Amino acid sequence: MLDPSWLWALFTIIAAVAQTVRNATQRELTAKLGTVGATHVRFLFGFPFALVFLAGVMIALGQGLPRPPPMFWPWVIVGAVAQVGATALMLAAMTDRSFVVVYAYIKTEPVQVALFGLVFLGDEVTLVMAAAIVTATAGVVIMAIKPDTPSSLAATLLGLAAGAMFALSAVAFRGAILHLGGSSYVMAATLTVVVGLMLQSVLLSLYLRMREPEVLGVIVRAWRPSLFAGFMGALASQFWFLAFALATAASVRTLALVEVLFAQAISRFAFRQRTSLQEGAGIVLIVIGVTLVLWAQ
Repeated sequence: MLDPSWLWALFTIIAAVAQTVRNATQRELTAKLGTVGATHVRFLFGFPFALVFLAGVMIALGQGLPRPPPMFWPWVIVGAVAQVGATALMLAAMTDRSFVVVYAYIKTEPVQVALFGLVFLGDEVTLVMAAAIVTATAGVVIMAIKPDTPSSLAATLLGLAAGAMFALSAVAFRGAILHLGGSSYVMAATLTVVVGLMLQSVLLSLYLRMREPEVLGVIVRAWRPSLFAGFMGALASQFWFLAFALATAASVRTLALVEVLFAQAISRFAFRQRTSLQEGAGIVLIVIGVTLVLWAQ
């Protein structure tokens, strides 16, 4: 039987896999819905599945809904808004020819998560944990940035800003979960997912209604493929939040860099693309970093 202290790692791996599938599905929807519409699918169609997960948890645990304390709400609102803001910055980066550079800087998120977690939640960062974060992040940057990769100040700023917003979102959602500590961690994580997705669905729906009302109609008409993207998005969020309930956001987001390894494996074995020496060096650093973060826990 799996040691409960390792459950956060299992939850993180499941979340990373689900997120990889969701991202692939969203890319296919972008042609029909546009970037903002495809992003909204993640929240709008994920919300009903999150409600189903919550009902299942209530039945399994035999518990009613906990009453969130007042301090729960600022954390979950910051988490929801920051995640939408991070997504908007990432979409803005897609128009920049230096998107590879942007992606690399976005993946500095674990470093920023560790800083925000220390400042806002008092999450401890040991020397081993710090080494794990820096090593794994360096591996991602090395894999992403090639010598001939175009770069610009805008790409750097967009990437760092998006990474900071994603980091703030992760820490804020963990803060919300911790403020529901009176209930089981499964209930606390699941309720936080539901509230977060509800806020994000309302926020983006209002934005599209004011700025691009025709997109809402297109989203409704594309409900069949959107359902799967919504399900995978809700599933990924469910396991991210379960991991946040058991470990620091820095640990979770550093281990989550295995997503890059999944993508590399698909590229290598499914599409027969060779791994360069530079990519190999990056993979080695990510593996070392992930090993260190597991050891640190």
